[in-house]
Amino acid sequence: MIITAPICFSNAGITIKTRGNSNHLSSSSFSSFFYVGSLHCFSKGCSKLSSRNKKNGTSSLCRANLITDPDDFEVGRFFGSYGFMNITSYSKFQPGPDVEYSTKDMEQLRVQDVGEGTVKIRLYEGRIARGPLRGTQVIFKVYPGQRAGGIEADMMAANELKAHVFLQSNPKEICQNIQILLGGFETKTGEQWLAFRNDGNYSAADYAKVKSEAVSKDRNLGEEKLWNRFDQEQTIKRRRFFVIKLLRGAMGGLAFMHDRDKLHQSLGPASVILNTLVEKDAAYLVPRLRDLAFSVDVRYSVLEEGPEILSEGLWRRASAAGAFTPMEKRAFGIADDIYEAGLLLAYLAFVPFCEAGIMDALSLQRLLESTFQLDLEAAREYCLADDRLLESVKFLDLGAGAGWELLQAMLNPDFRKRPIAEAVLNHRFMTGAVL
Repeated sequence: MIITAPICFSNAGITIKTRGNSNHLSSSSFSSFFYVGSLHCFSKGCSKLSSRNKKNGTSSLCRANLITDPDDFEVGRFFGSYGFMNITSYSKFQPGPDVEYSTKDMEQLRVQDVGEGTVKIRLYEGRIARGPLRGTQVIFKVYPGQRAGGIEADMMAANELKAHVFLQSNPKEICQNIQILLGGFETKTGEQWLAFRNDGNYSAADYAKVKSEAVSKDRNLGEEKLWNRFDQEQTIKRRRFFVIKLLRGAMGGLAFMHDRDKLHQSLGPASVILNTLVEKDAAYLVPRLRDLAFSVDVRYSVLEEGPEILSEGLWRRASAAGAFTPMEKRAFGIADDIYEAGLLLAYLAFVPFCEAGIMDALSLQRLLESTFQLDLEAAREYCLADDRLLESVKFLDLGAGAGWELLQAMLNPDFRKRPIAEAVLNHRFMTGAVL
């Protein structure tokens, strides 16, 4: 339930006033992290961000019309938390200090830069309490302060803020497939509260989980469910249409970012939010990318300055793959995002069509990368022999194997041969021509 009474922030503490009852939740105060005409946020990380914005000529946060006064917000219920994952791929290799790999081997070797749980994010519902957007529902994404999350939490929060401000700097070019930042503030204890427009609490991972559980339920009903073949066929058709529209939305957001020299670098089922899970409402589905904490700026002027801490892993992989010049590094970074998008495609082609527990993201990744070394033709033959994976195979088989063709291109071991996001969107599997 959203708190309807005003939330008062004072130097003595945070006091929520509700019908004569007050509860002191903290001994810290909230202060705006913007000053008019300049950027003042995220303590240590943001003074650097401010100078960086001026140097690169990007718009200030004030120009982005963000709400920065904590009194303008009302905080509702806590509804979840999660840890960031910044993994481009699973690898079975366990190299020792004396083991050397060729450039080709190293391009296959993907490392986990930041494991889940390194920085725990809390999520709250809320709304804007006053001003032109009064009543607008928001989701608060709360980064812990340095005491709880270390300097990395500050860097991630600042990077996510910077990425959204950059992508929203032109009000005439707002992408509907990227989550919209409305404002935020910093607490006295160093927590960073980012307020996003509430366009849905569901993720692509939630969708896949719900549908796989529905498949399990139908299988358990056995013959009681099989009497209506037409209904079963319609369910599969709706699921295919929903998944392709979900993927188109995610790729549309990624194409928008790449066109503006921004990488996502944390793309996965949990980083795509949905406004509905109902397949019959697919016409109204609007997928949106979130979690830009690991976003990387690949403008040539920035690449020439050297890597930032959060992108060091990416550029190590780029060097191992033979990408050294700014142009090669930019191409590698874009291809790295496409690889992650390919894993997302594989996930959504399998998990929603299988029984719960048959396939998950990591198992599928291991199957494709370790077992079949990204040979999708061999992977198809394996899946075809397993009746539990039959619907997934049929889905990717549409259009004379259009799904497998696209997946093979996106997961090509040679980053130079992977398609760009626009090419993925224009592929016949993604246009819906195969349905």
